[in-house]
Amino acid sequence: MKSGRDEKNLRETARKVYEYMIIEHPGLSNQRSGVDVNSAFWGLNIDSWDWNPGVGVTAISSYYDQCKEPDVLKYLADWVERNKHKARKHQHVNVMAPFNIFPDMYRRTGEQKYREMAEEYGDWILKNLVRTSVGAIQHGGDLEEQIWADTIFMVVIFLARLARLTGEMSYAKEAAQQLLLHLQYLQDPETGVLFHGYDGKNKNHKSGGRWTRGNAWITVGTPMILTELKDMDVVSPEVSERYQRLVDGLLNYQADNGLWHTIMDRPTFYQESSGSAGIAGGILRSIRQGALPSSYLPAVEKAIDGLLQKTTPEGAVTDVSGGTPIMEEIEGYNKLSRYPTLYGQGLTLMLLSEYMGLLAESE
Repeated sequence: MKSGRDEKNLRETARKVYEYMIIEHPGLSNQRSGVDVNSAFWGLNIDSWDWNPGVGVTAISSYYDQCKEPDVLKYLADWVERNKHKARKHQHVNVMAPFNIFPDMYRRTGEQKYREMAEEYGDWILKNLVRTSVGAIQHGGDLEEQIWADTIFMVVIFLARLARLTGEMSYAKEAAQQLLLHLQYLQDPETGVLFHGYDGKNKNHKSGGRWTRGNAWITVGTPMILTELKDMDVVSPEVSERYQRLVDGLLNYQADNGLWHTIMDRPTFYQESSGSAGIAGGILRSIRQGALPSSYLPAVEKAIDGLLQKTTPEGAVTDVSGGTPIMEEIEGYNKLSRYPTLYGQGLTLMLLSEYMGLLAESE
């Protein structure tokens, strides 16, 4: 994809990134390598109910907020109709990610089905989703005492949006508490950046990977949550203090071309597009919300330039690592296959949408 941050090019690029998400991709392999959790076919399979399409539709929803194209809203409505029967009350946060769009779809359409289903699952999450001994939502039912950065995007955004929609303080308090707990248990006091996860049984961060996409989930998720919880008086000042340290720490690892290596303190590891997009998108969203000063904008623009070089003329975002558990050894992160995914497309689309919004504000 040609470089250039002019509005016309960004608008065209964003549309192509979106369209690449929703078209069929025949011929993608279901094969996995020894370290891969998922396959290239999985990466672009939007008609399933899991975190990958969940991030995808969350991003498409953000894109609609910026572009207001009727066909994009229709796609979201049709996607829900095709896939809502696949939703399930299951002890894993990843199956909750698609609900991120339900509060906004209710606001846009007034259709009660979105609100009813959101409240049904929101109540189940509050009452039944397993917590660790410190009260953090456990990433998965079989991941005993494990706190993952991913959880913030996969379920806490939904709770915050449901709080704003309903005015129900139990959702707001839970979202605020989860955000604080994840920052407390994952933030590295030395660098300010986040570890991928925390193992409460062994009281450690497992391999100790400062994983770029894990940092992205919280960097972009925090301003998304805070905008929903504003004026509800539930967020500790510690969240803003920790977020500032996080962003400052992240910028210490940004490469000259604007991107971050998949393990950010390992410059010999490959640069990873989805995490880079999520970090830059979160910083930009925070700038637009007034939580960060505009002096951080050059870092965002450098990341956009780097990501445009990773995006093909067809709209495929390249160098995206596959689904990633907490690796037992740091080297495992560098062995994962890379291919286009809905979350890679989505985090890039969210960044481009935020930047187009910024350009529109300055006109």
